[in-house]
Amino acid sequence: AISLIAVKKSLRFPNLSLKVVLLPWHASLQFFVFHHCFLMYCPQLANTFGNVFSVRLGSDKMVFVCGYKMVKEAIVTQADNFVDRPYNAVSDRVYSGTSNGLFQSNGEKWKKQRRFALTTLRNFGVGKNTMEQSICEEIRHLQEEIEKEKGEPFSPAGLFNNAVSNIICQLVMGKRFDYSDHSFQIMLKYMSEAIMLEGTTWGMLYEAFPRVMKHMPGPHNKMFSNYNAILDFLREEIQSHKKDLDHNNPRDYIDSFIIEMEKHKESELGFNETNLGMCSLDLFLAGTETTSTTLLWALVYLIKYPDVQEKVHAEIDRVIGQNRLPTMADRPNLPYTDAVIHEIQRIGNIVPFNGPRMAAKDTTLGGYYIPKGTTLMPILTSVLFDKDEWETPDNFNPGHFLDAEGKFVKKEALLPFSAGKRVCLGEGLARMELFLFLVGLLQKFSFSVPDGVELSTEGIEGATYVPHPYKVYAKAR
Repeated sequence: AISLIAVKKSLRFPNLSLKVVLLPWHASLQFFVFHHCFLMYCPQLANTFGNVFSVRLGSDKMVFVCGYKMVKEAIVTQADNFVDRPYNAVSDRVYSGTSNGLFQSNGEKWKKQRRFALTTLRNFGVGKNTMEQSICEEIRHLQEEIEKEKGEPFSPAGLFNNAVSNIICQLVMGKRFDYSDHSFQIMLKYMSEAIMLEGTTWGMLYEAFPRVMKHMPGPHNKMFSNYNAILDFLREEIQSHKKDLDHNNPRDYIDSFIIEMEKHKESELGFNETNLGMCSLDLFLAGTETTSTTLLWALVYLIKYPDVQEKVHAEIDRVIGQNRLPTMADRPNLPYTDAVIHEIQRIGNIVPFNGPRMAAKDTTLGGYYIPKGTTLMPILTSVLFDKDEWETPDNFNPGHFLDAEGKFVKKEALLPFSAGKRVCLGEGLARMELFLFLVGLLQKFSFSVPDGVELSTEGIEGATYVPHPYKVYAKAR
């Protein structure tokens, strides 16, 4: 029923392409092939067809871009050509069609909303000492929760979600939630489930056949109900903010957005209450899932490589000790720890596919003609594992970020947050969180797994790439 075959050069896409040929009644398998094969086999396909190749899925054609140099050419050098998002059926339903939030919006609305979000988050501490203090306060809560486990095996996933989400909640909603808060726990559960489902075959099927799938039973319906529940949670926060808003003293992103709404009552730049919910949803999702997942991968690799964990412990003890919490000023003095964190971001490969782009005009890429409106998919996996950029791309190796003298070396090919005009707007916050949280954890604990347990470095595919569930011991140091 399925065959992947190389086909003739296309007249409009003069590069080799792949075509998925299926019997009509096996259409659902087409998208299973698309999602699961490309994560696993994109490097091999690039070796065969080059770093720019197209794939036809039914009547649609998508251009895939691989390798650091070509991805950089697309999203940095030609940033203006590939800055817009193509239509996405899942997002269209979640975002109510016209309210596109931060991730899926285009044009002047996207520019204005992104600029407003960046400015507002900076005003409330991102990149400043006040944000460091908030993260360090959350580290204390996280350490206390781990201490309550009393050396027994526990799952770190929920605790990491709690801690990381509380940072973005303080920026967006002006408050943190206790780890025992039932509503907060439900929202975090819904978020993880929805993100996972969006990247599964069911999510791909909905994207391909939205008119049919919206009437069909299946797990994709849970994805939408979860997103709606999170939006209801955020709408309650918005209504609460409106009741006690002080125009002269905004407390957070929601307050600032409500004030901005009054300046743009007649505009079409997205400053309305519906879009406030959507933008808050984007910040809540992006500000939680990727960073907490990176911390989960960190424990996987630190446990699989105990010698690396020991070296990090020794460096932290030498530079900071175990009595005071870390600060960002410590980072230059912790080159090995910094290298380990960066290597975890590389090999963890949290967002393998990046967000799709759309050609704003006719252009060329890698010598191939790309017509206006073509969907372009920059593959971050191919960048993070590019054999031309990394000495041992398939192996966990903190040495990728160290020179011969053991000093930290920045690598331009590390793009876990993407790059260009669509680079993750929370990159600075995420980097701060990863450093402070991980150092704060390793100051106090040594992590291991029960005897006979082997943690897998193969993840679960969804909208993000997450480790299989696991439990750890946290031994007080």
